[in-house]
Amino acid sequence: MSPDNLSRSMEASSSTDERLIDLADGRIAWREAGVGAPLVLLHGIGSNAGSWARQMKAFPGYRVLAWDAPGYGASSPLQQDWPDAGDYARALSAWLDALSLSRVALVGHSLGCLMAARFAADHPERVASITLASIAAGHARLEPQEQKRLLEGRTGDVEALGPRGMAEKRGPRLLGPKAAPAQVRAVVEAMASVNPQGYAQAARMLSRGDIIADLARLPDSVPLQIVFGAADVITTPQANRRVAAHAPRASVIEIPEAGHALSVDAPDAFNAAIAAHLRS
Repeated sequence: MSPDNLSRSMEASSSTDERLIDLADGRIAWREAGVGAPLVLLHGIGSNAGSWARQMKAFPGYRVLAWDAPGYGASSPLQQDWPDAGDYARALSAWLDALSLSRVALVGHSLGCLMAARFAADHPERVASITLASIAAGHARLEPQEQKRLLEGRTGDVEALGPRGMAEKRGPRLLGPKAAPAQVRAVVEAMASVNPQGYAQAARMLSRGDIIADLARLPDSVPLQIVFGAADVITTPQANRRVAAHAPRASVIEIPEAGHALSVDAPDAFNAAIAAHLRS
């Protein structure tokens, strides 16, 4: 697809209607397309529901729902300043309950993997399958000083540079070497839209997260897939494979030349991996 056609495709897909619902602990916003079995998409720390534009209409027979996580887009921030993955999983559970969705297929990207894994570990009966893409494993197993350095690097960037400046600095690194200008623009614009409060909460959750502990609680009855890009410099192939080593029953797919933001950088290959996992 040419860069111009790619840009038009992304703009058309991103026009999916936004929906809002008020829950006991705040509002959740999401985008939705299609009908059928529910497929729920959970974005990463510097992203939002719009980053799934190329996935929303890619799965015939599925009702695809992409939320704005708490503190992103029109979704209310969490009440906790220092949340953990369980707080986001509880928000996800409350949202799904409000939509009367008792069992869903989950796709988490980056930070969304921590949310997806905790929800699946807590509620395996509600998860038909789970795909973890470009896994943010969490920093709980790092030394305290390294945890602090990484957290302060994230929160310091948004405080010093603002969302736009942070996006210009960090955004291009999320893509592989062959990314088109429209893809770079999409990633930067998504990151530039972050709410500093919601971003800081998410960064603190990342600092405390431990996806390996959650995957250890995931029963074999939940089909698990791990997908990552060969050119990912954020959550590297080696880091994804380290997580996969703790989930030996998971299917593992490496997408050549793709960077961290798989939904934007390599949408066709990423969608094919998700579709194959759903069929299996």
